[in-house]
Amino acid sequence: MTNLQETWVYLSASPLFHLTLTLVAFQAASWLFHKGGRNPLLNPVLGAVILVVVVLKATGTDYATYFEGAQFVHFLLGPATVSLAVPLYRQWHRVRASALAITASLLCGSLTAIASAIGIAWALGGTPEVLASLAPKSVTAPVAMAIAEELGGLPSLTAVLVIVTGIFGAMFGPLLLTLLRVRNWGARGLAMGTASHGIGTARALQVNETAGAFSGLAMGLNALATALLLPILWGLFS
Repeated sequence: MTNLQETWVYLSASPLFHLTLTLVAFQAASWLFHKGGRNPLLNPVLGAVILVVVVLKATGTDYATYFEGAQFVHFLLGPATVSLAVPLYRQWHRVRASALAITASLLCGSLTAIASAIGIAWALGGTPEVLASLAPKSVTAPVAMAIAEELGGLPSLTAVLVIVTGIFGAMFGPLLLTLLRVRNWGARGLAMGTASHGIGTARALQVNETAGAFSGLAMGLNALATALLLPILWGLFS
């Protein structure tokens, strides 16, 4: 028992352990996702988050210690985001043909995401700090956290809200679009990327390459639009 405890202390202090934990958790969640017939409710990101949180809580590990290992995966988010340019390049002829529709859709989607989040939270009695944290929740995490901090929100709360938004968008977005009879893959991808950023884009890529390309485009442009529009709107109405 003493040797086992010493081994655990050594492993838990090693960044390699938490890197392995992250990869194994995601692999296990992906296996469950495929075994479940790719059911959206078994989203691999959600499953991996739950598994990692359970292990961290059970072992009393704080986030800073965990991130020492997970930062290697975090580093790969940059190259992964850049790689979204590949499917976008393959669909560039469709993007050019729909430039006006894409611009109008992105502006409407960005403003709707901001207004609905702030409006519902305000109606439920949310504080200005919470409203500022919630407003950029449909934008990719680094940009959303920077916007929230500028508006006087809590970047840590914004990060959680961004992840929750992405997971729910990936889980229920395709079903909702099907119920609304949106059959065009470009339109479906544009909606997923605008509403649920990177996690929604990953889901769109699993379903269709055209949807994935338009989703990646929407994710990037929505981040730009929100970063430009939200501080102006916040200043006008606050």
